[in-house]
This record gives sequence, C-alpha cells and structure tokens, in this order.
Amino acid sequence: MIEFGHCTHVGLRREHNEDTYYADAELGLWLVADGMGGHENGEVASAIARDTLIRETQSGQTLVRAIQIADEEIIKLSSNRPQALPMGTTIAALRVPNEDEFEVAWVGDSRAYAMEDGVLKQISHDHSYVRELIEQGAITPEQARSHPHRNVVTQALGVTDPQSLRVESLKGKMSPGTQILLCSDGLTEEVDDSHIGQILQRTDLSVQECVDHLIVAALDGGGSDNVTAILLRRK
Repeated sequence: MIEFGHCTHVGLRREHNEDTYYADAELGLWLVADGMGGHENGEVASAIARDTLIRETQSGQTLVRAIQIADEEIIKLSSNRPQALPMGTTIAALRVPNEDEFEVAWVGDSRAYAMEDGVLKQISHDHSYVRELIEQGAITPEQARSHPHRNVVTQALGVTDPQSLRVESLKGKMSPGTQILLCSDGLTEEVDDSHIGQILQRTDLSVQECVDHLIVAALDGGGSDNVTAILLRRK
C-alpha cells in the first residue's frame, strides 16, 4: 500500500503561487511544476504542464513523452500571445505503475528524492547553472546554496529550444518503507537535505504531517518562494 501527502504554499514574499501539483493514486501519477514568468505566465505554464501530463498519461503515453508534449503545448500557447516575460516551468513527475516500481522524470530544478533505510538521496539532477559549476569543480555544493545565480535554470519547459530540451528519467524499486519526495525549489532553497531527511525519518508523523512539517520548515527558513511538496511512502 502507498500513502501520500501533499501541500503547496505561496510563501512569505510572493503574491501569487506559480507552483502547481497533482497527486492521483488511481492514475499512479504525481507531479510538481514550478512556473516562471510572472502571474499570467508562470501559473499558466505550470497548469498546462500538469493538465497535459494527466491527459497524456491517461492516453497511455510514457512519462518522458508526456513531458515533451507539455513543452510543445506551452510553446504553442506562448507563441500566440504577446508577453514581456517568458512562459516556462520546471517539472518533476513520478509514475508508480505498481507498488514495487517507480519512474521519475524531470526538467529544471524541481527535485525528486528517495529515502531508503533512513538515508535520503536526491535522485534527480538539477538542470541549473550552479550544478554545472559544481560538476566543473568551480564551487562546492555548500557554496552553491548561497551563490547569487543559484536560481538560474538551464532547462525549462516552454523556454529551452525543443531540440536542446533534455527530459531526464530513471526507474527504481519501491521496497517497503521507501519514501519518494517531489518538491519545488521553494523547499530546497530554504531547507537543506539533512533537515529534510530528519523530518522524513520521524516515525511518529504521518505522511501528510511530514509534508506539513516540510512546508513549515521552508517558511521558517524565509519562505522566499512558492513551496510545494508531495511525499509518498510505501508501507
């Protein structure tokens, strides 16, 4: 059996929530999308991504192809409306075809984590400027947390040239006790991985209570952005 909890919050410094999410055990689809481009653009882009993934997943498309189609849909709408800001979104999506397996796919810096045997590991890889600097050895992961360009993404739906868009994915096993977290960078900007892990390790909390604690931790950390989290746990 798989339990899940979910929540989104506008944060403490934004007027609008450009994040969106979807959680559906029957369809076996969970996703977090973090829109960019302002109220009339970011919210629209993340909603298009969400609705397209739902539609395409229901029609039998693979997760990666569904995300590619979402990119096409955002670009199509964006090209038909005048706007000063780009319309884009990051995304982290999860499919659970059965209780024993999962697949995650992502674009941008919305993240997927897995916790097994009490150990938290980021299983997605940020498409971001600071990650490229880390891989080049120019900065450390600790320095990346305070880097002035830490929020710059190198891939996003609706913004990246479709020929250059990289939809990455991986598959894994869901053994009893496995937890999977999807979140926007509004969480990881304010809460480091060790703190996230401490919350997920708490056996006295339900899945929804863990999510609620994550949101509170992000707000306590400054709440500088919209924050969204979905947590799954296999019993």
